[in-house]
Amino acid sequence: MKTAIKYTIFSLLAAISLASCNSGETLQTYFVDRQETIDFMSADIPTSIVIMDETTLTKEQKAAYKSVQRLNFLGYKTTESNLATYTTELAKVQTILSDVKYTELMEFNDSGNKIVIKYLGDDDSAEEIIVFASSKETGFGIVRVLGDSMRPEEMATLVSAIQNTNFEDSSQLKGIIDFFK
Repeated sequence: MKTAIKYTIFSLLAAISLASCNSGETLQTYFVDRQETIDFMSADIPTSIVIMDETTLTKEQKAAYKSVQRLNFLGYKTTESNLATYTTELAKVQTILSDVKYTELMEFNDSGNKIVIKYLGDDDSAEEIIVFASSKETGFGIVRVLGDSMRPEEMATLVSAIQNTNFEDSSQLKGIIDFFK
């Protein structure tokens, strides 16, 4: 009888351990595995190069802007010869981002470009914000926004302010923009 109970408890613990292991790829491992790959471009961007006129920001936008510490970028540019690889890589990213741990904040389409903004965390504090943009003509880009006490609703308001920011003056951001030209 005691052996049966021990066996049952051991089996239950083993099942829980196996179920809790996630063998799927995460966004972080996707970044790490591809950052040195020739078809990809990656960059760590300190927020100090994203200069915004804080006098034009609302209180919520200022709080969101100050909560961001750094940005990680990974991009894949399409060419006529790599469309099959693009489709495969795009599907991998979409699978990763379809995980229930990522909460969708916004999604919109603009002239054939699809932009999805998701976050990892809860409604009060996001651990990271993910901006994923894709287009069959240019490729795709993923930006991981990392910071402290980032609030998803504040980040959503910051998106409109960022759309009016001129990134052409920053050499590191210019390299990213030029990558997709």
